[in-house]
Amino acid sequence: MSPRWKVRALEHDDWEAWSELYSGYCRFYERPTSDEHLRLIWSWIHERGSIECLVAVPADGNGDPIGLAHLRPWVRPLRGIVCGYLDDLFVADEFRGTGAVEALFDGIGALAVERDWPLVRWTTADDNYRARAVYDRLATRTTWITYDMTIDT
Repeated sequence: MSPRWKVRALEHDDWEAWSELYSGYCRFYERPTSDEHLRLIWSWIHERGSIECLVAVPADGNGDPIGLAHLRPWVRPLRGIVCGYLDDLFVADEFRGTGAVEALFDGIGALAVERDWPLVRWTTADDNYRARAVYDRLATRTTWITYDMTIDT
């Protein structure tokens, strides 16, 4: 049996589906978004190349993206290596539990090999239990605690 999903790079024609997915991600984390915010992130992907976006689509290639992953290089001076950092991962509600997130992680792994990243790291909310159950299967939880220092501008 062939897989239900394939993962590919985000394309310019994916704007509508991507903006719906990313808006859903923002809603999930109770973060405001706007058309201006969405277009800024889109520009980081397509114009600046600051981040890369992988999307999960039906395996036959017909249909819109149903999940996304935003990644970027993560420089680790102490180790003298560049790794990957997964900033955002989201699968539309109706497609959770269908193997889409596993397909995205397979795509993330392939991208890491392509970029020569020996490690990909991410953070998640403590109460994101469903996602953490998947992460515990696919990766090793670290002992690090993260902090955010807000800078007054």
